[in-house]
Amino acid sequence: MIMRTVFVCSLVMLVSGEVVRIPDERGMGVNIGEWGEDIERERTDDDGRREAGERERMDDDGRGEAEERERVNTGEWGEDIERDACECKQSLKVNKTRPNIIILLADDLGYGDLSYSGHPTSRTPHIDRLAANSRFFSQFYVTSPVCSPSRSSLLTGRVQVRSGVYPGVFTPDNTLGLPLNETTIASLLKDQGYRTMIVGKWHLGVGAGGEYLPTHYGFEQYVGVPYSHDMCPCLQCFPGRQPCYDTCWHWDVSCPLFRNTTIVEQPVDLPSLHQRLVDHALAFIHKASSTKQPFFLYLPFHHVHHPQFASSKYHGRSERGRFGDALQELDGAIGQLMGYLRTLQLLPSTLVWFTSDNGPSMTRHERGGSAGPLRCGKGSTWEGGVRVPTFVHWQSHITPGKTSGLASTLDILPTLAAITNITTSHLTLDGVDISPLLLDPVAKSPRQLFAVYPAAPTQALGPFAVTNGTFKAHYYTKGSDLSDATNYDPMCPAKSLLTKHDPPLLYNLHHDPGERYDLSSHSQYGPVLKMLTSWRDEHMKQMTWMVPRTTTLDPRVQPCCTTSSCEPFPECCDCPTKTTHPNHISSYSLKSVEEWFG
Repeated sequence: MIMRTVFVCSLVMLVSGEVVRIPDERGMGVNIGEWGEDIERERTDDDGRREAGERERMDDDGRGEAEERERVNTGEWGEDIERDACECKQSLKVNKTRPNIIILLADDLGYGDLSYSGHPTSRTPHIDRLAANSRFFSQFYVTSPVCSPSRSSLLTGRVQVRSGVYPGVFTPDNTLGLPLNETTIASLLKDQGYRTMIVGKWHLGVGAGGEYLPTHYGFEQYVGVPYSHDMCPCLQCFPGRQPCYDTCWHWDVSCPLFRNTTIVEQPVDLPSLHQRLVDHALAFIHKASSTKQPFFLYLPFHHVHHPQFASSKYHGRSERGRFGDALQELDGAIGQLMGYLRTLQLLPSTLVWFTSDNGPSMTRHERGGSAGPLRCGKGSTWEGGVRVPTFVHWQSHITPGKTSGLASTLDILPTLAAITNITTSHLTLDGVDISPLLLDPVAKSPRQLFAVYPAAPTQALGPFAVTNGTFKAHYYTKGSDLSDATNYDPMCPAKSLLTKHDPPLLYNLHHDPGERYDLSSHSQYGPVLKMLTSWRDEHMKQMTWMVPRTTTLDPRVQPCCTTSSCEPFPECCDCPTKTTHPNHISSYSLKSVEEWFG
């Protein structure tokens, strides 16, 4: 697409005597160092030695943990870094230069989807490499098993009910969005001189006039589709006009691509979308680094949400089918991003946080995601719905290793605020600073307990479950067809109706992460149940609930490239094909990086 190529014309530089392009028109990515070498061989290498070696490095027997704290081989980025956990802690405290921050948010990526997690046919060499050189969280939770409320909590550090982001998710015809008075990670960092940008899926509202788009929440720049791409007619997901596997929401407007508050393409071209978004992210990094300003880049990907889509570079490549193709395209983006950071020598000054918005969608059966050993998936409050793969990388500051400490997306804002020396005393937060877990894999988590809310919470019922990391108590359970209407586990589908459990179901997550063996009838666990119940009761008393904001609908507030009063609606909202139309994508195709990001 023309829109992509204008951002790469000036991004050509000389590194170690070699020309580097970020990236070329074919979306081939960054060709630099260890990250840019021929990964096609790596993807198709059947012996799997690299994946096996990386999984062995994270083996639960902990054989390598002590050695990792003393010396970490990060040869993938061309360096050997010698340090121990104490030195890292000191480095973090005395660091006077605030790091660049990148949050990578996958969509519907399950605990068992990555080859790093053991999936036999997934190929994610770049994500695996990044995870192996990061602090990996084995017990990291989201606040909701569905998209919008989870994303709200990530950006605000607050349980979604405080912001009214419930029940369910925002749809294209919602009149409201995230409250405009919410303080986000972006607004905190922007006030401290950070350049801020979001590239990808927003899903926290649009509004009749775009008043709930990201530029109203501290993001200086926004390029992306504002909600899930299945909330539009599915026209084409793969090259050669190959259709999408799913029908999606054919009754709504076509998916719009926004630049800030202006629609520049409708319908969006899905096969080329991912690489174009990555190109915008790289251009933003280039511009911010050239001005010597710290930056915050939020990259909420569309992959691997259904219907899966991919460019010609990845289509038909994976043994795992369409899902695997989309996953490999996501992995390729991580490779481009990390390679470019290395090229600009930004790895030591950039913190990268990778996570997912909720567990895997299983609606499409074998074409869906995998929760690995965890029970159920998206839409449920079982572990598979709310426990997600998460790791944090910051070269020379965070020692790679694994932690089982309890943590949540709620904790990202206060942790980043602590690292960047930003006060949050004026905010009512539910998150805690978990930076100790970034420094020492055996450190005790500052988070002691976590409340698990359902997709459609009510004040009367409160959180359905509570965990202290070791034990988890389910006070209510309810299935969801997002976890597969025909799931062999009777607790997962929607036909498993809302059920109150008295006494609550109790599981030891350290021994039984699949939640198969209820311990509530064992008398020795009585004190555990009493403690969890007491905390839940106090949590419910202190929680404030805003009126729900996802239920007010008006079809005519949907994003429309022409005018919302046009007919026949919604088809008439598609951008005219004439390039003279002021909102058409080609009207922006000649803008330089400086014009977009200046």
